[in-house]
Amino acid sequence: MANNERVAVVTGSAQGLGKGIAEKLGENGFKVVLSDINEEVLNETLEELKGKGYDVIAKVADVSKKADHEALIEAAVDAFGHIDAYINNAGVEGAVEQFENITEEDMDFVLDVNVKGVFYGIQAAATQLKKQGHGGTIINASSIAGHEGFDFLSTYSASKFAVRGLTQVASKEFAKDNITVNAYCPGIAATGMWDRLDEKFMEVIGTKKGEALEQYASSISLGRTQEPKDVANLVAFLASEDAGYITGQAILTDGGIVYR
Repeated sequence: MANNERVAVVTGSAQGLGKGIAEKLGENGFKVVLSDINEEVLNETLEELKGKGYDVIAKVADVSKKADHEALIEAAVDAFGHIDAYINNAGVEGAVEQFENITEEDMDFVLDVNVKGVFYGIQAAATQLKKQGHGGTIINASSIAGHEGFDFLSTYSASKFAVRGLTQVASKEFAKDNITVNAYCPGIAATGMWDRLDEKFMEVIGTKKGEALEQYASSISLGRTQEPKDVANLVAFLASEDAGYITGQAILTDGGIVYR
């Protein structure tokens, strides 16, 4: 199937890594359904990508709600006739806090978005792909923190380890339907999420502005923080037919921080 006939849904795609992924897929000829909980920024991104000539639509969604994933699928099918790739990119960093100070609310918030959000997305996408009968791919956002736990990021690490588990289980269950399920594991990117993390580290361990990012970035073998395109290139490959024999994997794209 030519890329100009392929359709991808990308959650959390109004900004940051998700926007980079959506833009790369559009560049590669995919029709793209943008989605985010932030309607204002989502609409700005929609107009920006339309201006580049990409075939895109946008729909507001809260990924912690199963019905919102189903509505995304419905919007994609109504607009483009089918889906081929569903990218569960949306996520939150959660609390930066001493382990013993994490609250029930802290844990629930991160698990609702990062774990339930992926779980429901896999369910909705697999249901549609099975109905279509020609296979497809589901791609989930994990993290370097899904391969190694990072101090003061207990809820985030827990959620990203869970994404790896969901990815493996789903890949086994849906292989018979020719549906591949993989995860991408970004490292350190100078995005809005890391701006927020930096501020939280300042409060918890007393670092100065920018210091936490600098400390983490100093461990990157390739000597620079990643850009959205670094992640987008991997996701675009996983969404392509060239990756049809890859499933159940959680692939690191971190410039060389975590080695497995």
